[in-house]
Amino acid sequence: MKLFVGLGNPGRKYERNRHNIGFMAVDRIAADHGFAPWRARFQGEAAEGRLGAERVVLLKPATFMNLSGQSVGEAMRFYKLEPADVTVFHDELDLAPGRLRVKTGGGHAGHNGLRSMHQHIGEAYARVRIGIGHPGDKDRVAAYVLSDFAKADEGWIDDLLRGISDGAVALAEGDATRFMNAVSLRTAPSRSSKTAAETKAPAPEAPLENDRSALQKLMDRFR
Repeated sequence: MKLFVGLGNPGRKYERNRHNIGFMAVDRIAADHGFAPWRARFQGEAAEGRLGAERVVLLKPATFMNLSGQSVGEAMRFYKLEPADVTVFHDELDLAPGRLRVKTGGGHAGHNGLRSMHQHIGEAYARVRIGIGHPGDKDRVAAYVLSDFAKADEGWIDDLLRGISDGAVALAEGDATRFMNAVSLRTAPSRSSKTAAETKAPAPEAPLENDRSALQKLMDRFR
């Protein structure tokens, strides 16, 4: 069994915040892969389903971001899981908007949700770091992450969430490379060359002498 955790803050007030991109990711996986309805469990909301051959529980802690580890720890104890069974989806200031990286272990880099995870389950879990960009000034970070995405962001957000959902089976199977490839196909599709009809070199024009010869033959037929 795998536990996929989306980090965010509960309630309509926060649902479109940059800090809630983790919630958005697991919501998209649940919708696209036919998971059971969300229900209140483990100090949050959980939904069960399958990704390929893997049984997966999706979890959105309702403890608010700074206490996310409480909810995750409770779910892990219930299912008797290890940190290696957990993948956390979270916003990442140090990646440009729309960029994504996967890593296992390491520090929390000041992210309060990850700090809480470290306190409750250690650091040996996988993370899907979803880039939201940086406001440019550390004093503006709190307001930035707790504000909604701009309308102009909707395109790349949709592409990114589709890619995460497309690659979710690979991620559940532990294949981070295949997961990243699925995301890339949505966010940076290869630019297909023009169709053969468009790229086919135009047929060379017939020499003028041939045109005159054909015209002469046509005129001879009517004499």
